[in-house]
Amino acid sequence: MNKQAMIAAALAAACAAGAASAAEPADKEKCYGVAKAGQNDCAASDGAHGCASMAPADNLATEWVWVAKGSCAKLGGKGTPPAK
Repeated sequence: MNKQAMIAAALAAACAAGAASAAEPADKEKCYGVAKAGQNDCAASDGAHGCASMAPADNLATEWVWVAKGSCAKLGGKGTPPAK
């Protein structure tokens, strides 16, 4: 296996592991529009990327993070992704 294929396989495994751990915690909710650049919790809702920590800019409506239930609106976010 060449070096580029090994890197691609490692990235795919890391993304899959992140997706597997994305089950919604009981005391948390997804909050769109409040993630800082590089600090999103999973894939963008518009398909721009498929992994955590890949938000290219702060507060994009398609990026989300887990927050305590009931706190998303207080942070200025939304509980649903933007319409496509």
